[in-house]
Amino acid sequence: MGVARSRAAARVIEHPGVEDLSIQQVLEALVDPARRTVVCRLARADTHLSCGSFDLPISRSTSTHHFNVLRQAGLLRQYYVGTTKMNALRTEELEHRFPGLLTAVISATNTESTTPD
Repeated sequence: MGVARSRAAARVIEHPGVEDLSIQQVLEALVDPARRTVVCRLARADTHLSCGSFDLPISRSTSTHHFNVLRQAGLLRQYYVGTTKMNALRTEELEHRFPGLLTAVISATNTESTTPD
């Protein structure tokens, strides 16, 4: 029973409270194009998405790092469904803390990706 309990405890993912989010950390997390891709895809999704559903042009370990940065900055809420780690954008919480920021970043990213070089 002790082993099962310690495995279950390992499945708890810590998230910063909305009051602890800093604009500095959020903006630093959004600097990277791969992380902006994740945020934009989650914003467009009708559901929460697993880490494996993102086709990022980076290694799996680098992808894991990017998801951790986004979670630690308060942009994502992550949870497990079985062995699958799911991701949800913390849209309402971010809008409350930094009104208009997420919408502006997503809009700018979308505009940037459709503008020819």
